[in-house]
Amino acid sequence: MTTEPFSDPSHDHGLDGSRGGARPRVVAIDGPSSSGKSTVGAEAAKRLRFRFCDTGLLYRAVAWLALERGVAPTDVAGLVPLADEVTLVADSDGRLRHVRAVGRDVTVEVAGAAVDRAVSDYSKVPELRTALVTRQRTLADRGGIIMVGRDIGTVILPDADVKIYLNASAEERARRRAIQRGTTGEQEADRILQELRRRDSIDSTREIAPLRAAPDAVVIDTDALSFEETVEAVIQAVAAAPGGPHGA
Repeated sequence: MTTEPFSDPSHDHGLDGSRGGARPRVVAIDGPSSSGKSTVGAEAAKRLRFRFCDTGLLYRAVAWLALERGVAPTDVAGLVPLADEVTLVADSDGRLRHVRAVGRDVTVEVAGAAVDRAVSDYSKVPELRTALVTRQRTLADRGGIIMVGRDIGTVILPDADVKIYLNASAEERARRRAIQRGTTGEQEADRILQELRRRDSIDSTREIAPLRAAPDAVVIDTDALSFEETVEAVIQAVAAAPGGPHGA
């Protein structure tokens, strides 16, 4: 797999931590499916003038391609090479928000319900996770980045300058996902809730890199928070961390 290079910001602004020659900050955000990591992380990165990477896109892209090719999660030999066929594409702000595969943009396809149902089964494959670890760490090497996922603060970037865990109840996450999809039917809403609970169970109990908050993470419960309030809470956590403009 290859990634488009980010734009090369000068790192002389915002909270990027580079004043006086210090290394730009690295922020890890973890949390369960549909907790708002991607949208909140992207907006916080924009306001802080950081780069942004949603590592879940890597797994969703591979899962989508595997479904297209009929490759089962148990077919490790057929699955792992698919990682080399997907590309994350950065926008002008350095946010890796688009996916290319099979010679075209498949960003919409990888966000579909079929991938929702399958991605946890693929992402728990140890060999696939191992194959993607180095690539994720390489993206963070330059600093000045917010990286989101399910094991960023615990496995991928255990030495991140700031670790945040965005949490929300399964019911609230299902409500948000239903709104996102324009779902109004009670049966479909219940299906979304049950699917989220299934994914939570898979992600939190897998042997390799289970979903959990890092011991030193700032936990933000978003059930009662608006999108704007959640973004502000993330920005404040970055600002208050050691080395930040308001931290120790």
